[in-house]
Amino acid sequence: MAKIVVVGGSLGGLFVGNLLIKEGHDVIILEKVVGSLDGRGAGIVTHQNLIDALEASGISIDDNLGVHVTDRVTLDVHGQTISKIQIEQILTSWSRLYHLLKENFPENRYLQGKSVSNVSQNADLVTILCEDGSSYTADLVIASDGLRSAVRSLVAPLIVPEYAGYIAWRGVCDEYMLSKKTRDSLFNYFGFGLMDGEQILGYPVAGNNNDIRVGQRRYNFVWYRSAPEHTTLKDLLTDADGEYYPTGIPPVKVSWKHISDMRQRARAVLAPQWAEVVEKTALVFFQPIYDVVSNQTAFGRVALMGDAAFVARPHVGMGVTKAADDASSIVRHIKTLGANANALKAYEKERIELGKKVIDRTLYLGKYMQDFNHHQSADAIINTANRVMSETAVDISELLDKTPSIS
Repeated sequence: MAKIVVVGGSLGGLFVGNLLIKEGHDVIILEKVVGSLDGRGAGIVTHQNLIDALEASGISIDDNLGVHVTDRVTLDVHGQTISKIQIEQILTSWSRLYHLLKENFPENRYLQGKSVSNVSQNADLVTILCEDGSSYTADLVIASDGLRSAVRSLVAPLIVPEYAGYIAWRGVCDEYMLSKKTRDSLFNYFGFGLMDGEQILGYPVAGNNNDIRVGQRRYNFVWYRSAPEHTTLKDLLTDADGEYYPTGIPPVKVSWKHISDMRQRARAVLAPQWAEVVEKTALVFFQPIYDVVSNQTAFGRVALMGDAAFVARPHVGMGVTKAADDASSIVRHIKTLGANANALKAYEKERIELGKKVIDRTLYLGKYMQDFNHHQSADAIINTANRVMSETAVDISELLDKTPSIS
């Protein structure tokens, strides 16, 4: 049995923590936030590898994991259906996965208010120092602390997020608030809308208390829009009182003026159904889109995983599944090679090339949005719609080697 510290108590950290506990290791998770993380994120597209990792953690999966859809649909700006294709998926929510994983992990091993300030190691052990003065010594440290990873900044300071040039407005709208036309057009589908240089997509997720009954669900949307870094993005990251949040603004701090402008834009350019969803969503927030590409993910007895290692744009719909796969890989190599640097190096070798291919895949998918032009012929628009629907947020295991390198 090894002593292992996991930094980051979000989904990736909980995946690797649960899997390691299941293997009999002595594991603690260090999370910097105090309180529940339940408010984070919105919709999650599930894939078989994600479900496999949940079951390997000892979590029973039933019909309440999420909402089942069978088809995808694209609407034009007038709200008419351009095309429809069949792809079956279960669509869940961040909070649903968080509760499943958190409740499965020993409460006394999940420590909050732990911001990492230093990492040091020798041939045998690694030590984590936190800002509150506490320290933890372990055989291994697994960093799953996200886009702004504190551990990555210490062990690999040259690996930094690169802004992609656009943002995603996001939110979830209660089903009962929407008109019958919008419910009929969108609610039982994974939906898409294509505009010049923009893209919106959405799908149904469970409502309060994981309620998936018709009428009690919610609709999750993601609206990609251009936002130049030093002008529009900087303005968006500044609240109504003039305070600037360079690393990300809390949802409740987003200026009401920006939200008003965004909703006005929705009415002008989106299909009426999409505009209604955006208008009636009580809490909207935005996510600047970044890429993080790591040339190294193992540093002696320290490993980066999930978004601490690679951040892929949301088009690919594999972020949480990739974190689950990273966790499974780490645990498998520890089981084979022991809790040592060799296991982490084997994990790095297995995952790093795949991570780069996932990044290339997201850049490829992002070009659909950036290159779309409504002046194309009707046939070309239908072709684009079909390709976007068939290639976005699907299991890409067999597609990675076919994706052109863009990075």
